[in-house]
Amino acid sequence: MRDEYDFSGGKRGAVIQSPGKTRITLMLDDDIVEHFRTQAEAAGTGYHELINDILREAAVRTDVRSREDTPLTVAILRKVLREELHSS
Repeated sequence: MRDEYDFSGGKRGAVIQSPGKTRITLMLDDDIVEHFRTQAEAAGTGYHELINDILREAAVRTDVRSREDTPLTVAILRKVLREELHSS
């Protein structure tokens, strides 16, 4: 190894952006991480992707459940009837 290196002509490498993704730090219990690593290895995918899929499913279920809990108002009923009558 040299004692000194000259980086004056160096350029920063390209940072590859992942569209639609955000890097965060998330603390998970060791047993949870190990579970997803094992599942991901068996499926031939990454454990980050597997955790993301599980979170997405939970978010969709929550969205559906919250819509089901929304009380039926006259405005919503009229909108649904218009859509149904229009599509017939």
